[in-house]
Amino acid sequence: MPLSQKPMRYGHTEGHTDVCFDDIGSCIVTCGSDGDVRIWESLDDNDPKSINVGEKAYSFALKNGRLITAVSNNTVQIHTFPEGAPDGILTRFTMNANHVVFSADGSKVAAGSSDFLVKIVEVTDSSQQKTFRGHDAPVLSVSFDPKNTFLASASCDGSVRVWKISEQSCETNWPLLQKCNDVVNAKTICRHAWQPKTGKLLAVPVEKVVKLYRRETWDHQLDLLDKSVTQPFNVVAWSPCGQYLAAGSVGGWIVIWNVDTQECLERVKHDKSYTICGLAWHPKGGQVAYTDMEGNLGLLENVCDVDGKKSNHKASVPGVKDYDELFDEDDGEDFLNRDSVGDDWGPKAARNDEDDDDDPMMASGRPRNRGAIIEDDENSLANSALDKEEEEDDQESLAPLLPLSSTQRPFYDGPVPTPQQKPFQPGSTPVHLTHRFMVWNSIGIIRCYNDEQDNAIDVEFHDTAVHHAMHLPNSLNHTMAALSSEAILLACESTEELASKLHFDMLQNEEIEAVCLGQGWAACATSTLLLRLFTNGGVQKDIFSLPGPVVSMAGHGEQLLVAFHKGTGFEGDQCLGVQLLELGRKKRQLLHGDPLPLSRKSYLTWLGFSAEGTPCYADSEGVVRMLNRGLGNTWTPVCDTREHCKGKSDHYWIVGIHENPQQLRCIPCKGARFPATLPRPAVAVLPFKLPFCQTATDKGQMEEQFWRSVLFHRYLDYLSQNGYEHDESVKSQATQEQQNLLMKMFALSCTLEREFRCMELAELMTQNARSLAIKYASRSRRLNLAQRLSELTAERAAELAAAEEHGMQEEEEEEEDFRNHLNDQLVQLANIIDNMTKQGKKNSMPNSRVAPNKKSPVIKPLVPKPKSKQVSFVLTYSCVVNKPKTGFQMWLDENRSCIGADNPHFEETEIIKEGMSRFRNLSAEERMVMEFPHGMFICFFFYRNPSPMGDTWLATSKCEKDLGVLADHKLNMSQQCEITQ
Repeated sequence: MPLSQKPMRYGHTEGHTDVCFDDIGSCIVTCGSDGDVRIWESLDDNDPKSINVGEKAYSFALKNGRLITAVSNNTVQIHTFPEGAPDGILTRFTMNANHVVFSADGSKVAAGSSDFLVKIVEVTDSSQQKTFRGHDAPVLSVSFDPKNTFLASASCDGSVRVWKISEQSCETNWPLLQKCNDVVNAKTICRHAWQPKTGKLLAVPVEKVVKLYRRETWDHQLDLLDKSVTQPFNVVAWSPCGQYLAAGSVGGWIVIWNVDTQECLERVKHDKSYTICGLAWHPKGGQVAYTDMEGNLGLLENVCDVDGKKSNHKASVPGVKDYDELFDEDDGEDFLNRDSVGDDWGPKAARNDEDDDDDPMMASGRPRNRGAIIEDDENSLANSALDKEEEEDDQESLAPLLPLSSTQRPFYDGPVPTPQQKPFQPGSTPVHLTHRFMVWNSIGIIRCYNDEQDNAIDVEFHDTAVHHAMHLPNSLNHTMAALSSEAILLACESTEELASKLHFDMLQNEEIEAVCLGQGWAACATSTLLLRLFTNGGVQKDIFSLPGPVVSMAGHGEQLLVAFHKGTGFEGDQCLGVQLLELGRKKRQLLHGDPLPLSRKSYLTWLGFSAEGTPCYADSEGVVRMLNRGLGNTWTPVCDTREHCKGKSDHYWIVGIHENPQQLRCIPCKGARFPATLPRPAVAVLPFKLPFCQTATDKGQMEEQFWRSVLFHRYLDYLSQNGYEHDESVKSQATQEQQNLLMKMFALSCTLEREFRCMELAELMTQNARSLAIKYASRSRRLNLAQRLSELTAERAAELAAAEEHGMQEEEEEEEDFRNHLNDQLVQLANIIDNMTKQGKKNSMPNSRVAPNKKSPVIKPLVPKPKSKQVSFVLTYSCVVNKPKTGFQMWLDENRSCIGADNPHFEETEIIKEGMSRFRNLSAEERMVMEFPHGMFICFFFYRNPSPMGDTWLATSKCEKDLGVLADHKLNMSQQCEITQ
C-alpha cells in the first residue's frame, strides 16, 4: 500500500510546535506556543483534551505516565499523563529551557537551556542533578544514548558535543553548525537522535544532509541526502526498528531513508512549504506524525511500504491477546517473527521492537548472511569481533516474555482510578527544591536552604513583637514545618540510620507525613494512619487512627482540621474527607469524615483557617471555600483566583485569609504554581466574591454583598457561643451593613413592582428596618404592601412576645424552685442558730451588761480569729415566701381594666401582650415593688467566715419585728439587698 499524506489540521497557535506518540501509540500528543499540551485520539479528533502547562511550551517529553514540559518561566515541570495533574517542578534555569528528552528507561530527563547549560535530572529524586558546562551559546537540542552512557547536545555556538554522563566530560566536539547568538536566529534547531536500542549511530541534521557518526569511535560513518531538499534539515527521527530514518527540513520536505542501503524510500512536501519542527514515529512503525512552525499537525500513513511489501519488523508480546493465545496458532510459526503491524494484534497492541540485527548495514528481519568467503586479514578479525559484539547486543535486546509494563497492558475503556495526591504542608513549596518555603502563613515565614554552601532554616515573623528572627542549622534535613505564635515545629523523614523525628523518635516503619500547631498543642499524622497529639513542651497526649492516608493538616487555637483520602477517585477526581475537632476542655468532633468538595479533576493545594478561626481550603482550579457554620457545616466557595490571573499558566499561592476585613492574601506566580524564594515575592490582596448569578446587575451585586456579609460574620456567633472574646461593635456594624443592603434591595424591588420579593426581603429585616420599609412603602403609595408589612410586623412582635413570656415563665419557675430549695435549707440553718442563740443567752445572763428592757444583739457564729487583718462582710438577702402570683400577674390584675378601656376591641391574648409591653416599660423599682410587696419577706443574714481553708458563709434569719435597728428604718425595695461592713 503506497504512502498516504493526510491533510494537515490546526493544532496550536503560530510558533514552535512539538509532537510525539504515547508509549503504546494510542494517541498523538502535541505542545505549542499557546502553552497547551493536547492529546489527540486521531488526526480527525475534533475535541482533543488540553492540558495547560504554562504561557509557552517550548518542548515536551512523554514516558511511563509522566509528562515533562519546558515552559516559559524557565522551569521544567512534571505532569501526570493523561490526567495532566501537576506533579512539581523538576529543575529550573535562569533562561528558557529549549529542549527536554527522556532517557530510554524513563528514569532521567535531559534539558538544554538558553543559559548555555545542559542538565540531567533524576525523575524520582530531582535533587540528583548533573550539570554540563562547555557550550558558549544557547543549547538547541539534547538526546540520550539508549544505554544511558552518552548524551549529545547541539548549541548556537555551532558545536555538537557528546558527553560521557558518568564522568560529566566531553567525549567529542564537532563544529558542524552555523554560529548565532540566539535560538530565534538559528537556521536549524538541529534535533539529532540516537539509533534505538543500541545507539550505534548518532544522526545529526547538518545543512542539507544528515550525518551519521559511529558510537565510541565518533567517526563519521556516512551522509544521507536528497537532491530535492534545497534548505537545511531541521529535525530527524529514527523508526522503532532502527532501520529507517526520517528527516524534516526548513523548506517543508520530509524524507525517509533506509539506513542500510542509503536509499530514499519516501519523499513528501508540505502543502505550504512551512518549516517542519516536530517529527515522531509511531511505536509500531508505519506512521509518522509531524508539525510545522505555524502550529499545524500532519500524519503520514503506510510509511516504508515498498513494492507492496511491509517492513518485516518483529513484534513483541502483544497487549491485546491473552498469553495463552500466543501459542494457539495453527501454523506453529514463531510468534516473534510475526508482522507487528498486522491485523492479528489489533490497533492498540504494544511492542518492544526487538530485531535480530541492529546493525544498520544489515537487512532487518532476515538471518545474517556473513558471506561464503571470509578473508583472513586484520579486517576480518575486527569484523568477526564486531559481529560478536552485535550478537551480544541482540541477545540483550530480545526480552519478549518479560511482564508487560503499565504502559503496555491491554487498553481499558472504563473509568480510570485517579492517583492519590501526596501529603503536603499548607503554605510550602515542593520538597525537592534546594531553596524553598517550608511555611508561609499569617504568623511568619520559614525558609529552607539546602545547597553546597549551606543547609539551614531561617525563621522570620511578620510581627517582630512576637519573636525575633532565627537562623537554625538543618543537620537532620527537616522537610516539614509548622509555625504559630507559640512554637515552631520541625519534622524530618527517616533514613537508614535515623528514624523519622518530631521531638520524639517515631516507631519503626512509621513516617511523619504532616504536622501542625495549635494553642498549647502540636499534632503529627504518620504513614501508619495515626494522628499523635503532644503538648508544646513535648508531653504525649491523645492518639487516634485516621480513616485514610493523610493529605494535609492545619491547626488554629483549639481546632484541628485534617484532610485525608476517603477512597479512590476516578477520571481525575480526588476522593477526600475531612475531620474537624475541638481540643479544648470539652473535646468534640464537628466534622466526622465528611466529603471535601473539590472542583472537577482538581486536587487540594491549601488547607487552613482564617485569622478568625473559620476552616478554609483551596484546590488546584483556584477555588477557595469556607466552612458555613450557619448552614449545617457546609462549604461555600468564596473566591475564584483564576478570575484574577492574566495568563493561563498564572496562579495565586495562598498565604492567609481574613474575615474582618475581608482579605485573601496570596502571592501571584507567573507561569508557575509556586513562588521562588529569591527575590522575595510580594503579597497581593484579592477580594472575596460568592458565585452568585447575575452579578452584573444591581440586584445580583447587592444579594452577593448581603450574603457574603452574613457568611463572613458568622464567626462572631461561633465565638460568642463558645465563650471566646469578641468585639460586639463589629457585630452591630455588620448588622447595620446588612440591614442597609436589605433596604436598598427593598427599594429596588418596589421600583420594579416586585411586591412578593419585597415581603421576602422584609422577612430578613429587623424590627426597626421593617418599620422603615413600611414608611417607604407608604410614601411610594403602595398601601397594600404597607398593610401587609404592618401585619407581618405585628405577627413577628406577637411571636417575640410569646417567646419572651415563655422564657420569663421558665425563668420564674426556675427561680421559684431555687427559692423553695433555698428556703428549706435556710430555715434549717435558722433553727440551729436560734438554738445556739438561746443557749448563748442563758450562759451570758449573769455577766450581761445589757438592760433587761433592751433587745439582745444578734449573736454571730463563732469564727476562728484571722492571722492577718481581714474584713468580714454581711450580705443581706431578701427572699419571697408563699407568693401566690408573679409580679406581672399582680400588676396585670390591677391594670387590666385600664388596658381594656384604652383598647375595647382587644381580646384576652392581646390584653396580655399589651400588658407585657407596658410592664417592661416600668422602672426597676416599680417592678421590684410588685415582686416583693411589703410584709411578705423574711430577711436572711449571711456572714462571711474567713479561714485558711477558704471563705465560707453562715446564715441566720429574723422576723421583721426582730430586726433591731433595721426595723426603725423605712426600707424600700432597692435597699433590701445590700452589703454592709
